[in-house]
Amino acid sequence: MFWDKWFEPKPYQSGFLPEKDGHQVYFETFGNPKGKPVLVFHGGPGGAFHRYRAKYANLKKYNVIMFDQRGCGKSLPLGEAKYNTTKDLLEDTTRLLNFLKINKKVILWGASWGSTLALLWAEQHPEKVEKMLLSQVFLANKASRAWEFDGTRYIYTEFVEKMERDSGGKILKYYNKLIQSDNKKNQLEAANTYGWFERVCGSQVPSFNHLEELTDAELASHRIYMHYADNKFFLSDNQILDDIDRIKNIKTLIIHNRLDLICPYKGAYEVQQKLAKSKLITVPDFGHVSKMLGKVIKKEIKEQLK
Repeated sequence: MFWDKWFEPKPYQSGFLPEKDGHQVYFETFGNPKGKPVLVFHGGPGGAFHRYRAKYANLKKYNVIMFDQRGCGKSLPLGEAKYNTTKDLLEDTTRLLNFLKINKKVILWGASWGSTLALLWAEQHPEKVEKMLLSQVFLANKASRAWEFDGTRYIYTEFVEKMERDSGGKILKYYNKLIQSDNKKNQLEAANTYGWFERVCGSQVPSFNHLEELTDAELASHRIYMHYADNKFFLSDNQILDDIDRIKNIKTLIIHNRLDLICPYKGAYEVQQKLAKSKLITVPDFGHVSKMLGKVIKKEIKEQLK
């Protein structure tokens, strides 16, 4: 993976979408401008796209489109939660394709929160989607949200209990209020406790990272994530599965670690069971991110986009 990041492809186009709601969404495009479009959704909420992943596609054949979601990466203003909802992100996706004058059916590629957005956008526009390439599936439904604390407490008991004590039992509300405040000390408390819980859940020997300082980008990432988590990701309780019949005949590849304790395997399995033309590759590994998972994703995406 090191060499992937070292030799990043250069975009043939980059810039910002016209400002909307005070947000400027940054994008880059790679490969063949006339090629088959591949639209990439990054993870998070609060992540950013990575150029090196464009190389997984045959850039002579495909037109790879990447963008940073509102408040993320190079999009401006960094970390802004106002006018930043799932509905806004889906609308930005459509605006981006229209701005780039993409009229062909698109291939959607998304990991984790990116899989959530890919599924949601496909359900809104099934006629515009050729196929989906998904990994680390996150349904953002009631069951998935409950797992974050109720499920993980059986494995990472002391960490969940610490957050419950500190927050008076209102973990999401408490830490979101801290991270959204203007007080740097409060921001760091939130980021260095709940903000790092995903890393705790991805480790067999976990510890909270009590860092004195974080970069603006790191704080912004935590701020966006907590904003979405505290608002139930701006979705109804089972929205994706309730609407999944709209995309039941779209070809879909799903890749998921068996022991993913951030986005449990059950979500990937449920999606696969509902999609007639889908394939689920179960990786026998631990964690939301792992070397084995990364290798499988790279191999399978390259095969799909060769």
